[in-house]
Amino acid sequence: MVSLRSLFCCGEQTLFKTLAISFSTMTLFTGITPLYGSSLLYAGPASLVWGWVVVSFFTWFVGIAMAEICSSFPTTGSLYFWAAHLAGPVWGPFASWCCAWLEAIGLIAGIGTQVIGGSVIVIMLPLVSLTTKPASYVFTHFETAPDSTGITSKAYAVILSILVSQYSLYGYDAAAHLTEETKGADRNGPIAILSSIGIISVFGWAYILALTFSIQDFNYLYDAGNETAGAFVPAQILYDAFHGRYNNSAGAIVLLFVIWGSFFFGGLSITTSAARVVYALSRDKGIPFSSIWRKIHPKHKVPANAVWLCAAICILLGLPILKVNVVFTAITSICTVGWVGGYAVPIFARMVMAEKRFKPGPFYLGRARRPICLVAFLWICYTCSVFLLPTLYPIKWDTFNYAPVAL
Repeated sequence: MVSLRSLFCCGEQTLFKTLAISFSTMTLFTGITPLYGSSLLYAGPASLVWGWVVVSFFTWFVGIAMAEICSSFPTTGSLYFWAAHLAGPVWGPFASWCCAWLEAIGLIAGIGTQVIGGSVIVIMLPLVSLTTKPASYVFTHFETAPDSTGITSKAYAVILSILVSQYSLYGYDAAAHLTEETKGADRNGPIAILSSIGIISVFGWAYILALTFSIQDFNYLYDAGNETAGAFVPAQILYDAFHGRYNNSAGAIVLLFVIWGSFFFGGLSITTSAARVVYALSRDKGIPFSSIWRKIHPKHKVPANAVWLCAAICILLGLPILKVNVVFTAITSICTVGWVGGYAVPIFARMVMAEKRFKPGPFYLGRARRPICLVAFLWICYTCSVFLLPTLYPIKWDTFNYAPVAL
């Protein structure tokens, strides 16, 4: 696990450190755990399990497109710097502005949402459970819950059920934010991006399978009278497994601490990325009071003011969650639309630009760049669209998706 100082230090980053920060930004627990229960409820296990595979497939297109650009432009400004150069002198400033603010919004919102701990849970949970669901249930069972969600359309239910995968499978651009501090960034940056996607794709699917196979009573998971008040399905699955076998919940609490620890360290990694983007943006005078946020701490050599700004905005965004549960849905939507939407700008610019204007790095797609960028761009547009949709019906003040308004 990466130490706190190494996460925020501006010294030279090795490939391992860059990969660690990138992977922990994509951490499977912070993405899957909060949305697993609602996604399972929308359309059952099969849609959730196979949805992860589908989203992983299209995520590779986005990652490959970004890896090529990162190889050519290894700089801390990353996405918005890429957009400025790729879009050309006419559209570059506008493209850069859009990309920078989308990215900053997504990263800061993402603060509020590693491998050993994940392996323990993935292996131990099914072994502890007294019974496990058959493979036919996990991989083929489809079931909607219109009484709970208000959604009667099966297609719409499937779309909402894979939001957990779309929310979890991004953040790999964290490697790009650290390229100025990474040795051999034009090679190691793309390696870190693609390696992060590969690792999270495998571990994320394994985590979903472990949870789903270990379900004891599907209906009890959502019962308001259960041990988690029907509000935290993964925790209830852990409780049922350990309490059923050992008649106590100590093991479940230990594993929950692993998950909570992942939230903490994942938050540190996202804060690192967010602060680097704010620092780079303020360095280019693209944010109000830029002179304050671009200051480097004289002793610790980190953009301390940018870190505190990101933390403060995140706290303000998250405080309403204490009173209004739907705010969490809005924050996850804002985070995804902003973060993933920021990917779309440089990828689209790379797709339409004249090839002679592009100076390739060691990782170069050649003629494959246009079809790869097209698929990546269309997938990003789809992802951003579905996160702005209502997630519960009928639409009322306490079920409304506030993400479009907040954005």
